Amino acid sequence: MARKNLLSNLITDKEPTSVGNDDQKRQEVLRPATRGIGALGAVTRSIDELAARADAAREMEQRLASGDTVVDLDTELIDSSFIQDRVEMDEDKLRELVEAIKIRGQDSPILVRPHPSKHGHFQTVFGHRRLRAARELGIPVKAVVKTLEDRDHVIAQGQENSQRSDLSFIERAMFARNLEATGFARDTVMLALGADKTTVSKMLSAIERFPADLLNTVKAARAPGRDRWYALGAALATEELADKARSVIRQDGFLAATPEERFELLERLLSGKPPANHTDKSEEKTWVSNGKAVRASIKEVGRRVTISLKSPKDSDKATAFGAYLTQNLDKLFEAFEQDQRKTGD
Repeated sequence: MARKNLLSNLITDKEPTSVGNDDQKRQEVLRPATRGIGALGAVTRSIDELAARADAAREMEQRLASGDTVVDLDTELIDSSFIQDRVEMDEDKLRELVEAIKIRGQDSPILVRPHPSKHGHFQTVFGHRRLRAARELGIPVKAVVKTLEDRDHVIAQGQENSQRSDLSFIERAMFARNLEATGFARDTVMLALGADKTTVSKMLSAIERFPADLLNTVKAARAPGRDRWYALGAALATEELADKARSVIRQDGFLAATPEERFELLERLLSGKPPANHTDKSEEKTWVSNGKAVRASIKEVGRRVTISLKSPKDSDKATAFGAYLTQNLDKLFEAFEQDQRKTGD
């Protein structure tokens, strides 16, 4: 029988491992995940709906945190979920989360299950960002451990994302495709996405139109809504236009563009419109420190300059350097002013 409110069950069931106590009564179920958005994407979603999702996520995590099954786990013992639900992790949001946990600790536990094939290890159901933040900080991660079958795992993972996160249309579609490719039935996909059969079918139809090599170049674009993905996918289903697009994605200007700009370039190419000249409105430069411990991307858009710092996965130099810059902005600006006066600029 379909489990439409799996997250509620996960929150209130007794932990089957040694960290749990006696079974508790099941609590009230959480509201179901909302369905996928339409043509205008997240822009048209109401403030009330966003608030409802945030409330549902907070309610779920408060129940998790109030139980007696929250434990500290070594992050090295925890693997990712066996089903990917995000194209990539938002580095800016991750940096914010790292700083927040550093200051006040981890507010909400993640959900893991005992690893099905590695004794003594665990597998993440949801909370990948919190896991990575704890790993970067070198601290244990607070987690709830539940023994779950694969089907329950992916339903919980998908429902939590629907309640907490705003996955893009293409991320939801790729998640649906990954689930079906792994062998899950359509009803499981529907429950995981909180979507009906028609919506799931449209998601799968949209993504099946894309040649894999072209999809990889634009899949990180979050701004386009369902209709734009449908239209672009339909155009690329034609071999002649797909080959035309392949000639564009190898060009330097395309490779240097953001995912949203790449998507727009393909749209304009296939619609016959002249491509927008993104280099006129923005310029991006790169700086790399000695030893390559820190890499900075400097993007100029009009009168605004944005600096993004990154470092290798096993290093926190970018975070430390960013904090140093923030603390010394007054001194740096004073030095800049003095230099300007000397040069007469």
